Amino acid sequence: MPSCLKKREGAFVMTYKTRIAALAAAAWACYGVATHDASAQEAYSWSNLPKIQQPVFRRDTLRITAFGAVADGHTLNTKAINQAIESCSKKGGGVVLVPAGLWITGPVVLKSNVNLHLQEGSLLLFTTDKSQYAITEGFYEGKAAARNESPISGKDLENVAITGKGIVDGNGDVWRAVNKNQLTEPQWKEKIESGGVLKDDGKVWYPSEQFKKASVENKSMLLTGGKKPADFADIKDFLRPNLVVFNNCRKVLLEGVTFQNSAAWCLHPLMVQDLTIRNVRVKNPEYAHNGDGMDIESCKNFLIEGCVLDVGDDAICIKSGKDEEGRKRGIPTENGIIRNNIVYQGHGGFVVGSEMSGGARNIFVEQCTFMGTDKGLRFKSVRGRGGVVEKIYARNINMKDIKQEAIFFDLYYFVKFATDGERDMRPVVNEGTPVFKDMVFENIVCNGATKGVFVRGLPEMPVRNIVMNNMVLSAETGVELTDADKISFKNVKLITKHSKPVIFTDNATNISIDGLQYNDHAETLISVTGERSQNISIAHTDASKAKKVKEFSKGAQDKSLVIHEGK
Repeated sequence: MPSCLKKREGAFVMTYKTRIAALAAAAWACYGVATHDASAQEAYSWSNLPKIQQPVFRRDTLRITAFGAVADGHTLNTKAINQAIESCSKKGGGVVLVPAGLWITGPVVLKSNVNLHLQEGSLLLFTTDKSQYAITEGFYEGKAAARNESPISGKDLENVAITGKGIVDGNGDVWRAVNKNQLTEPQWKEKIESGGVLKDDGKVWYPSEQFKKASVENKSMLLTGGKKPADFADIKDFLRPNLVVFNNCRKVLLEGVTFQNSAAWCLHPLMVQDLTIRNVRVKNPEYAHNGDGMDIESCKNFLIEGCVLDVGDDAICIKSGKDEEGRKRGIPTENGIIRNNIVYQGHGGFVVGSEMSGGARNIFVEQCTFMGTDKGLRFKSVRGRGGVVEKIYARNINMKDIKQEAIFFDLYYFVKFATDGERDMRPVVNEGTPVFKDMVFENIVCNGATKGVFVRGLPEMPVRNIVMNNMVLSAETGVELTDADKISFKNVKLITKHSKPVIFTDNATNISIDGLQYNDHAETLISVTGERSQNISIAHTDASKAKKVKEFSKGAQDKSLVIHEGK
């Protein structure tokens, strides 16, 4: 990278980080949340983890049956449940008990100081009658949008929880479209027989003609140009709700409950401070479009532990708003602990992005297991997004049968939606340039993946300063680094099916490989491409095991690589 660009980039990052910090402080202050200058406190680390405040509730208990709720799997209990919550909150709070049984309901609105407790054996099943869900102002992928009212929601609350061993079911299948190739023949036949309509080519099932029209015409649900939620009545069926949404709340607890079958995202805390998600199970079908498990968006001080996820999209996902709107909000997701979780199906086990325009930092991930996910540790963004993602630490992560990459960074992630506005895609450093840097991954084992490590930054903003120590990765191919800077591998073992090459770099700089182990008789140890390649070193590695040690192409020079003699 030319020195002038380095200076511009450095100045930009300093200015941008300062601006983000100021915006974050101002934004939290607007929401009644005090902030502290990070420089005034000891830096977060594994020995100084973020502290998360827990909600506390009075022991007073109100049963929903006292308000007329009936567990016959038929009666609509919306009024009774909400009256119980309202009454409990007005009396100073306590527990609203959902006893064992099958309870049909419409949208439930939580209140401050209330713990909605689902007793073991209880099933809170949300009605398929979509008229019960009002069109309201919500968010879609970080932007203000018209949505159907969430089955469970809370706004501007403090001290609130959903606990117990019961089940919350969003009845999501009546809301979602599904592709024929996502189902077995018997499942597809059953879907057609359930009602709905097919796309003209017969390959997609839609819940209704209204949904089909909105989807085919690529309708936007964004609240722009003075539009109000009521203006979207003609595409109401298309406005799928997230199952549980907390917006601008403090001291939120989700514990023990199973949340499943959401129409879209399952758990969506937005601008929440002091969030705890503990021992919950989150389940969505593999074919669930936007079927994310948890989307932690612009939250501060959070703990996710002991959870099991099996979902149709990203599992545990960090977000902070999208593009200019997210940058204006300016609230990063920060100070988080994610530990002792299990992820089965999902597009990623732990994910940051792609809507991360407010930034993310100080997040600690440990003792997690990913089995069968598309990717393991997944980081994604694109030009025009902006945001600084930094100080992410992951250790003691075990992965099995990862379908694609075990560790994945991609700053070319882009899927065009109707909700996307114009984005500045010029290859220059500006406010819309995403920054991913300063991360440490250690003690990671992966048994089965397509690729061990994939890093693709931008020419004008490489993915930078990523440390990977003590890893054993069994995969089809090893490591691929493009537009990456200051990437360090130490004590890494790559067990690969293909080894031509074991490590591929393209315009990568300041790459350190120390103590690499790889297959005997590998075809090529390292391939260096790109005229901007420089300062790549390999040490304490037996290069003689490879049939060919090094190769250069596309302008890369021999002097860009140094291999230190000796194992």
